[in-house]
Amino acid sequence: MNKKYLAKIIAKDIQGLKLISACCFKANVKVNELKYLKKSQIFLVLLERYNRENQKDQEKINSVCKFEFVESVKSKNIDQSHIDRNLELFAINLIKNKDRFEISLIFNNNSIITLSTEIVEVTLEDQNKIND
Repeated sequence: MNKKYLAKIIAKDIQGLKLISACCFKANVKVNELKYLKKSQIFLVLLERYNRENQKDQEKINSVCKFEFVESVKSKNIDQSHIDRNLELFAINLIKNKDRFEISLIFNNNSIITLSTEIVEVTLEDQNKIND
């Protein structure tokens, strides 16, 4: 398998997070593919996104977005009992609140996940291309 087209982006600040947010715009996420590993302080999002960085908007890629040093997670308008429900990711925002950061994943239907962290460390890593 040819992996040279697959991306890995690491964000440690607002500019890096904006790049990851742009790459993930309109990505599809299933509710059961949102995982918080509390002991490891890691929040994982498995997503199906479009290859926007190579202007191949028709090409879909399976990717993992990993948020590290996550101390708490809050969700709004996401029914976790509907595990196969699809969410569409619109943006990832960052707000500094005193000595903490709040990273918000904003989905369709006014659904939001807010991650509380002291350090911004986010990785977007492509897994494989999706062949329709």
